[in-house]
Amino acid sequence: MCGRYALHSNPDAVALEVGLDSPPDFTPRYNIAPMAPVLIVKRDGAALARWGLVPRWSSDPAIGMKLINARAETLGEKPSFRDAYHRRRCLIPANGFYEWKRQGELKQPYYVHPADGALFAFAGLWDTWRDTHTCTIVTTEANATMRAIHDRMPVIIAREHYAGWLHGEEGLLRPPPAAAIRCYPMDSELQKSLFD
Repeated sequence: MCGRYALHSNPDAVALEVGLDSPPDFTPRYNIAPMAPVLIVKRDGAALARWGLVPRWSSDPAIGMKLINARAETLGEKPSFRDAYHRRRCLIPANGFYEWKRQGELKQPYYVHPADGALFAFAGLWDTWRDTHTCTIVTTEANATMRAIHDRMPVIIAREHYAGWLHGEEGLLRPPPAAAIRCYPMDSELQKSLFD
């Protein structure tokens, strides 16, 4: 599961990473929470979308809080995701994401980031509810590095597959190699500044 992430790179760097002609308009943040406006990259360019997918047929936008993540294994079956999976894919740029590991009664947050210092591009789906773009992050089983913290993680699309993902390529919904990510526990002061 992915319930918080960060995107704080310079917009020019984001544009270069995901192949945009001009820098996208977004506010860099270290703690992006569900229902916040987030940057997505669609086939026709960048857009802002509210994180939490609201299918166009839904009568209640509150469903978005339940649809911040979509399991890769069931995208083609679930009515909430099926149409978007076939027609409205996106990339969601990120510097890293947060995951909490249970340690007895406590939960220790970890920050997970690309080992090479670049950006992640999460596999995402988007839809339009009334006049609002919404999106979800696709998740898969954890790779060996992540498994010690949590059993799920975002699907990370490799740079060479960006166009393929956006245009419907299959076979990309798998965890990245273990060496592609780094995880470290957050100290208590950083936790307070980000999550309190």
